[in-house]
Order: sequence, then structure tokens, then C-alpha cells
Amino acid sequence: MPKKYHGVIPPVITPVDEQENVDEQGFRALLRHCVDRGIHGIFVAGTNGESLALTQSERDRAIKIAIDEVGKQVPVMAGVMDSSTRRVVENIKRFEQMGGTCAVITPVFYARHSLPQEETIRHFEDISRETNIDLVVYNIPLFTSTKLSAATICKIANIDNVVAIKDSSGDFIDFQKILRVYKSDPAMCVLQGLTVNTAASLLMGADGYVPSIAPLFPELFVAYYDAGRSGDIERTMLLHEIILDTSDILGMAKDAFAANKFAISLLGLTDKRVIRPVTAATPGEENAIRAKVDEIRKKIRDAGIKEG
Repeated sequence: MPKKYHGVIPPVITPVDEQENVDEQGFRALLRHCVDRGIHGIFVAGTNGESLALTQSERDRAIKIAIDEVGKQVPVMAGVMDSSTRRVVENIKRFEQMGGTCAVITPVFYARHSLPQEETIRHFEDISRETNIDLVVYNIPLFTSTKLSAATICKIANIDNVVAIKDSSGDFIDFQKILRVYKSDPAMCVLQGLTVNTAASLLMGADGYVPSIAPLFPELFVAYYDAGRSGDIERTMLLHEIILDTSDILGMAKDAFAANKFAISLLGLTDKRVIRPVTAATPGEENAIRAKVDEIRKKIRDAGIKEG
């Protein structure tokens, strides 16, 4: 039986209007699109959701919309990461009032750390004492400047309420160490945060993965998860080649946010608008992305996957 947090859990974009407020209609349509096409969960207000570029009130609004729209059907994880323990706790308290049940937490950022591993363990210990909701360890050193070691993550995993690990460090050796400890533990979910490492992760027993562009090709990403978890190496590797093509899209504009938002806007549900000062995709970049998406859709059909 799958664990509580499993499968394809995309860190969804946050569509915004001209004032950089959440486009509620577009966001609800995107969330509904994901769930109706088999996505297993939603990660809102993550890095890909430009959560720290939103105002606090709009960040909270995005989270509330996600809970309201799909929270009764799939797990909704919400990013509550911030620059101090107190700020994270305050974010969690507002999240609880919205009905939220699963908070995603990184090490603190924009700080000089003397002992970052020990500080992050204490960070989770203090937060755990302030809430009863599920907590997810989010290891993403590219944005926090702190890489949590496998040993540190295992210590944090022993703290009350910590139920999942999302590893976006890219350190596959450490990921394997974590997976060896928890893949048979029904209470701890291990999620791969780097899409290019997903094939091996799923075949080795990871509970799921967190791909940013999955909303554009949900059936592909679900089929990939199913193949990996069933141990079908041939099918997994066939789909992995297409998955790598989808990852290429993120590098086809000057900014990955802009590339991702434009690509997902091709669904016709959301605008391509990014939050300043991020640079939007140029017309030439958009044309290249559009052609790449068409190429990928053909490969999906050739692989026998029917898109909705």
C-alpha cells in the first residue's frame, strides 16, 4: 500500500494577474486539471510557486485556494519556509487556521550559520513543539545555502510530526542512504526532488517525486511513476528519456520560472506572467518552447500514453 505522501506531487506555479496577485480563476483551473488527470498531491507555495516573491497575504491566499479546491481529494503540502524559526511557526499557525495539514520546511536562509546542521535540527525540534500537523524536511541547498547531510536528515526524521523528506540536493549517494533507512518505514515518506534522478530513485523504492513541469504532461509523469514503482525497468527507462526532454524546457528561457510558466500557459488555463524582477521569456524563446512541447507530445503518443 502506498504511503500517505506518494506519487507525483508537483510544486505548482502560482498564476498572477497584472498586480502580481494570485489569479484565482486560473489557479483553480490548473489545480483541478492536475487532480483530474491523476496527480497524487499538490505542493503549493514552493520555490517553483515563486512563494517568496509573493506578498505574505498573497502567499497565504494561494495556499488557501489550493486547500479549498483540491484538499479533500489529494494531500496539499504547503511551503512555510522562512528566515527564522519564529517566522516559520507564524506561517504554520496561519496555515493551520486555513485547514492545512502538511507543512514543508527548509533550513532558514539569508543567515550566517555557525553550525548549520545542528541549527536546523534545533529549528525542527522547536517547530515540532508548536504544532501537531505533518512536517516535511525540504533539502534544497541551491536556495538555502545549507546542504543537509543524510545523517542530519535522519536525525530530523526522528522528531515528532516529521513524516516526509523531499530531497532536492542532487546528492544521489546521500539520497540512497536516506532511502535505505526509510523505504520500508510506513511512517516516513521519501520523495525525490530532482527529476533527472527519479528513474533510479523510483526503481530503488522512493515513494514519489516532485516535478515542476508535471502539470503540462500529467499522464506522462503518472505513467513514469507507475512504471518505476512496479519495477518495470524497460518501461521506466523509455519514459525517462521523454522526462529528460521535459526537463530541457526549463533551460529554454533566461529564467526557469519564465520557461515553466510559459510552457504551462500553453494549456490555456493560466497566464505566462512572472513576478518582477524575473525576466519573461522572449518571443524567440516562446517559439522554441512551443516546438519542444509539440515534439514531446508526439513522443508521449508514440509511447502509448493517452493524454486527457
